[in-house]
Amino acid sequence: MAAPKLVVGIVIDQMRWDFLYRYANRFGNGGFKRMMNEGFNCQNTMIPYTPTVTAAGHACVYTGSVPNINGIAGNNWYDSKLHRTVYCTEDNAVQSVGTTTTDGQMSPRNMLSTTISDELRLATAYQGKVIGIALKDRGAILPAGHSANAAYWYDNDNASFITSTWYMPALPQWVNNFNNRKLPDSLMAMGWKTLYPILTYTQSTADEKLYEGKYKGNSSTSFPYSFSGNSNTEKWDMVRSTPHGNTLTTEFAKAAVIHEGLGKDAITDLLAVSYSSPDYIGHQFGPNSIENEDDYLRLDNELAAFFLFLDKQVGKGQYTVFLTADHGVAHVPGYSIENKLPGGSYSSSLFTKEINKGLKQTFGLDSIVAATMNYQVHFNQPLMREKQLDTEKITGWVIDYLYKQDVISQAFELKELMEQPMNKTLQVRISNGYYPGRSGDVQYIPKPGWVDGGKTGTSHGLWNPYDSHIPLLFMGWGVKQGSTHRETYMTDIAATIAAILKIQMPNGCVGNVIEELL
Repeated sequence: MAAPKLVVGIVIDQMRWDFLYRYANRFGNGGFKRMMNEGFNCQNTMIPYTPTVTAAGHACVYTGSVPNINGIAGNNWYDSKLHRTVYCTEDNAVQSVGTTTTDGQMSPRNMLSTTISDELRLATAYQGKVIGIALKDRGAILPAGHSANAAYWYDNDNASFITSTWYMPALPQWVNNFNNRKLPDSLMAMGWKTLYPILTYTQSTADEKLYEGKYKGNSSTSFPYSFSGNSNTEKWDMVRSTPHGNTLTTEFAKAAVIHEGLGKDAITDLLAVSYSSPDYIGHQFGPNSIENEDDYLRLDNELAAFFLFLDKQVGKGQYTVFLTADHGVAHVPGYSIENKLPGGSYSSSLFTKEINKGLKQTFGLDSIVAATMNYQVHFNQPLMREKQLDTEKITGWVIDYLYKQDVISQAFELKELMEQPMNKTLQVRISNGYYPGRSGDVQYIPKPGWVDGGKTGTSHGLWNPYDSHIPLLFMGWGVKQGSTHRETYMTDIAATIAAILKIQMPNGCVGNVIEELL
């Protein structure tokens, strides 16, 4: 049966759809534009759940499912059975490989459904190779799935790509050789200056803004940046939040293709690559910064070089590639205020503190709220059962408190979600993001433009289009040229790849095949 030699999945961490067009006049013809011109462009792709965060996004792209089914209800969640916060890929049953730290104690165990990567392994009797690569552990592990040959992520403590015993007992020699090149050192020695003369960055704000975050050791947020005054360990960490992190990711992906022989036989392989650096840069500087614009111009060059590499290594037209994002991003609150737009910042941790203080005054007990995360309030259920507290009264008190906060548009008990008078789209997205035991007791919805954060930088996580409208491009084997403005969803990606490969959809997939591109 005819099939592509290789499927390459590319997730840009924190890419809004409009970036494809906002920076288009400066993109070359070999990166984003090549995919738009040669491939198929789904112009109106939405994330069908909240919270729109990294772990949930990567899981959704590859499972074709939503947190309500795959269980990845956030980057972190409060587990009502364990009575503690859980990190999405934590796994104390495995050991680190390639580092002496615990940064490698990770696996896909907490993801409860299969991925398209798993289904490819199943369909080829485990002969098709699957490898996941990212700077973030969750960006490598969740796309690669449960049965992957490998997932590699970056460890800042030794400037190396690492893995866990879930995949292998020791790093392959080619990975050791790559790590021994100490590429982060040479990249960070270059500093960061703009790709073009700084006055030509007309899609962005002025270079110096008080609401942008500073690099450690830098006194301003202005180009050029030098990291010569930082220690090695600081630079190894900071490479994530510069375009050099994209270069590091691309070079490691190329090495994986070469040394693992991906796309070299008749059995389809899959390479899942996530570019994490745009998220770090976006959080620090915001979507309207020169830093963000320059990062995307440089990333466009990275993609162009990567596609040319694949043309040579695998063969043009012999591989299928898709590109999307795990979520978008909101404006920096300071930018919104500066331009008289709705929005601002608030603190969910302050909510927790004030709610517990008020509940103690009313009910006489400390720590009735265990956590406030993913726009949900989690009650300390063991305490409430032990003290026989009135859940209805406590819930009512918390909802009343939340409605008094100017930032909040709605607050309600989650089990009453389907009875709430709200827009159907919002209702469905909250429902899709709910997983019992990992989601909270009370949901709150901030007004548009409001961000959980401090005085600098920005974030994401809500249902609003700035967080949920993502790019989706396909190119290569089995893909025709064209575009659609029909509403499509992140969940449709895995279903469409399954159709191209003629294999089973992931076992929790709720998406539909995007027929127009086949």
